[in-house]
Amino acid sequence: MSYPFLSDVVKAWTGYDVPLPLATFGLFVALGALAAAACFRAELSRLYAAGRIRAALVAGAQVPPQTVVGDFMVVVMIAGVVGARLFHILEHSQQFMADPMSMILTRSGLSIFGGLIVGTLAGMVCVRRWRLPVRPLLDAAAPAMMIGYAIGRVGCEVSGDGDWGIASNMALKPDWLPTWLWAQTYDNNIFGEVIAAPGVYPAPMYETAMALLCFLALWALRRHPFRTGWLFSVYLILAGAERLLIEQIRVNPVLDFLGVRATQAEAIAVVLMVLGVVGTVLLGQRQNAADKLLKPR
Repeated sequence: MSYPFLSDVVKAWTGYDVPLPLATFGLFVALGALAAAACFRAELSRLYAAGRIRAALVAGAQVPPQTVVGDFMVVVMIAGVVGARLFHILEHSQQFMADPMSMILTRSGLSIFGGLIVGTLAGMVCVRRWRLPVRPLLDAAAPAMMIGYAIGRVGCEVSGDGDWGIASNMALKPDWLPTWLWAQTYDNNIFGEVIAAPGVYPAPMYETAMALLCFLALWALRRHPFRTGWLFSVYLILAGAERLLIEQIRVNPVLDFLGVRATQAEAIAVVLMVLGVVGTVLLGQRQNAADKLLKPR
């Protein structure tokens, strides 16, 4: 069962129709952004106290970098939504040409990698403007982005926004696994699409689980002794591997990339993983005493 709006949740729990036209997907995205901001602020505070990140230059004044997190998140979120919609349009260009406005104004249809790429570029503009060092900032952002992604995917599952998987193969379901973890029909989903029983793979649930594991790994690896930027490289590997795995049970248009047939997400995932591997190799050297990160308290 899906709950596109908060009123659907209230009705399911209480039986009362209460006019609460708040999209559940948006609510979980907001929760994810708040969790990411809190995580990002905590890491910036630690690194600033350790002398690894200098003060930000805002309106000619030097301020601790954690104080600009609010402005940073607003810019990244807006740019991320624009990028997510843009990449979705590029992935479904024929549908866009047939009815442009419906794809621009729809409440669904977002590419997470589009949001990641454009949001990161917008964030780099802020970093340059505030004269902050890039690599330590990326390291601080790595766990934050992963926890935000994990929570945001809960919104996809609750609202039934179309990010589900292919038809479930019930013959492969382990006996000990509950059916709802293997197949769902997403009744009352935001598209109004009818999914035949037994249903499709609940891909957003799997992504949330994988992203949480990745977050825990990144959070633990904050203690790494390697050069700055290494943790963000690990993030690229994990983010790419997670998406590459989930694409095997997702329904997305297959495109032709120089003779290689793959979905847009698969192509981007491979690129991220390659960049991550290169980064971990180049930055996987122990820092000298003057460049060593202070371990988390």
